[in-house]
Amino acid sequence: MIAQSIGSIIKSFVDGVVVLNDTLHILWYDLHPVFELDLIEGQHILDHIPLKREKLIENEKFTLTLNQKKLTIEVKKFSSESDYIILCIEDITNLIENQKARLYCLEKIMDSLGEGVMMSDHEGRIVLYNHAQEKLEGLESQEIIGKHLWSAYNYNPQYSEHKHTFNTGKPIFSRYRAHSTVNGVPRYVNYSTFPIQRDGDTIAVFSVSTNESQLKDRLHQAIEQKRQTIQSSESGSQHFNNGTSFTFENIKGKSFTLKNLILEAQNIAIHNTDVLIVGETGTGKELFAQSIHNHSPRAENPFVAVNCAAIPETLLESTLFGTVKGAFTGAANQIGLFEYAKNGTLFLDEINSMPLTLQSKLMRVLQERLVRRVGSNDVSPVECTVISASNEDPIKLIEEKKMRLDLFYRIAHTSLFIPPLRERTEDIIFFINYFIEKHQKKFNKTVPGLSKTLQSALLQYPWPGNTRELEHLIENIIIQTSESESEINIDHLPAYLRNKLVSKSSSKNRKQKEMTNNPFKSIFSNSQEHYIQRVLDQNDWNISKSAKMLGITRQSLQYHIKKHELKKAGTKKDS
Repeated sequence: MIAQSIGSIIKSFVDGVVVLNDTLHILWYDLHPVFELDLIEGQHILDHIPLKREKLIENEKFTLTLNQKKLTIEVKKFSSESDYIILCIEDITNLIENQKARLYCLEKIMDSLGEGVMMSDHEGRIVLYNHAQEKLEGLESQEIIGKHLWSAYNYNPQYSEHKHTFNTGKPIFSRYRAHSTVNGVPRYVNYSTFPIQRDGDTIAVFSVSTNESQLKDRLHQAIEQKRQTIQSSESGSQHFNNGTSFTFENIKGKSFTLKNLILEAQNIAIHNTDVLIVGETGTGKELFAQSIHNHSPRAENPFVAVNCAAIPETLLESTLFGTVKGAFTGAANQIGLFEYAKNGTLFLDEINSMPLTLQSKLMRVLQERLVRRVGSNDVSPVECTVISASNEDPIKLIEEKKMRLDLFYRIAHTSLFIPPLRERTEDIIFFINYFIEKHQKKFNKTVPGLSKTLQSALLQYPWPGNTRELEHLIENIIIQTSESESEINIDHLPAYLRNKLVSKSSSKNRKQKEMTNNPFKSIFSNSQEHYIQRVLDQNDWNISKSAKMLGITRQSLQYHIKKHELKKAGTKKDS
């Protein structure tokens, strides 16, 4: 009875089981008919299976061929009132019924795929991470498997796409984003995420990432040829037939940050995916949006822009979605901007100003890729790509209930963060000289250079209006300055700025205030790395809390983490 109970339990894990006593006589067995073994209880096992006796004495696992079938036999020992030897038999050639063997084969197939595959369980722990995914992200499976996604990739679990898909049961298609970095360089992948459901319940979530390096190389070549053609034929301002005026050639600056940002934007342009651009007022969000459109496969199609903050909510809905006659008083048959953009790009500027009620309707349009005119029951497919822009941190907006989290998932298939001008000192110097030259030509006027005192003051100014404010300032200075003067000094500044920079003492007081309110601004570049690392460690690498302490945005902190290749204590830097 004991032998039968032991065998029945083990049988659920293997194809067949044979229980022997210490003299190797058969006490009980349960075998699949495919084995074609006529065993008899009480007989010696060696009368039926050609085994070496010593292999049955020790705990071993071995293979043998019997009746033209390849079997694995694992020997186990069990002691109770008597000693038992248990033979666990598997037919490793029967892939239809042997789930263990079939699973082994499927795992081998998974590792041979060219596409990256990653799967997480109900707790968000990574349980599958194949070789292709390792190559795409530059990570190793043994360091990833078993960790929560947000721990492996260092982000807030609230924004986990796998967690969102698990909870909603809805897939997320065609994202282009970097979750990992190698030597400070983000590793972008194009991926989609799907739920795995059984009996109506989601049991796991997996993502499939594609390796598009060859396609990207070919498209980069095409982009470069196009850039060279535009550059060689450029004369004055550019105007294209698609509703744009700018390409990446118009994005000026010398800083390492800006050059990396342009490369990142060009990578995004290659993929026909929705993107969210985040940056303060005057950083050039529409400039980047138009450049992305003009260097993408949809460049020949319309670029349609709308400022969500400039249009009342009632009009914004009909502007985006269109109307039918009679929908409301004065309504006429009119297509919305989603339809007007066709196969091009719809640019939603200042989307952070969109009311929550309209955000819900926009989210549904982006999710279903179908638009319904106001007052109509008919739907039309959304064929355009959507580029959104926000002048506020979307994470902060979500926390303050000003932006829906599900809308964020829809508009931010990938994100582009434009750092403010005050964090790019090299670009401040560049733009001062660039705008002076530009507006001297515009006004046909030659002006003297800037005094050292003024240059120092302009470098210390926080530039809340960023590049736009700096250009307006330089234009104003050139208008106000006489060609006979020896140099441009603080007296030539507009009153609003001159009052802030009127003396060294006021500048010093402002700097001390900045050091108190924003300690990050008081650090020189050679000590930034150590200070940021210390703040992150102090807050246990809570990005939001650390960014608040440093006085910068989450995206800016993420940039500095990548720039300095910072790692949480106990982890190794990528080599």
